[in-house]
Amino acid sequence: MEDRQLDQFDRRIIDILSRDGRMPVTELAEKVGLSKTPCQTRLKRLVDDGVIRGFRAVVNMARLGLDHVAFTEVKLSDTREQALADFNRGVMAIPEIEEAHMIAGNFDYLLKVRTADIRRFRIVLGEKISTLPHVSNTSTFVVMEPVKEQSVRA
Repeated sequence: MEDRQLDQFDRRIIDILSRDGRMPVTELAEKVGLSKTPCQTRLKRLVDDGVIRGFRAVVNMARLGLDHVAFTEVKLSDTREQALADFNRGVMAIPEIEEAHMIAGNFDYLLKVRTADIRRFRIVLGEKISTLPHVSNTSTFVVMEPVKEQSVRA
């Protein structure tokens, strides 16, 4: 894949699809101001180049009984490359960890953890997160109410 500059049409395609990933190509082309074939070609290139990584449903997690969200700061005892790789591999195996970000700051990782309730979170923290490789301590912030949950648009 070569790095290509995104033009106004590419950015418009991304913006529109980030709000409605199920939009038919004919409607997308009309909104972008292109005919169907060039729009389809651009969309395929954006997917092939990894700019658009996929299409998914936006799920109401509360309706699934998974509306407890906590952010957990994790400090590692070792931050050499192998230790980071071990920790990252462990994080990937925990389904309750919705997001994990390596942080430059007073701690090493910020985890977004989604569970059914505080009791389930306590189990996930104590039996899964705290036992990950090289974890020295954690600090948790429980979400009282989500105000904005949305991806960044191009």
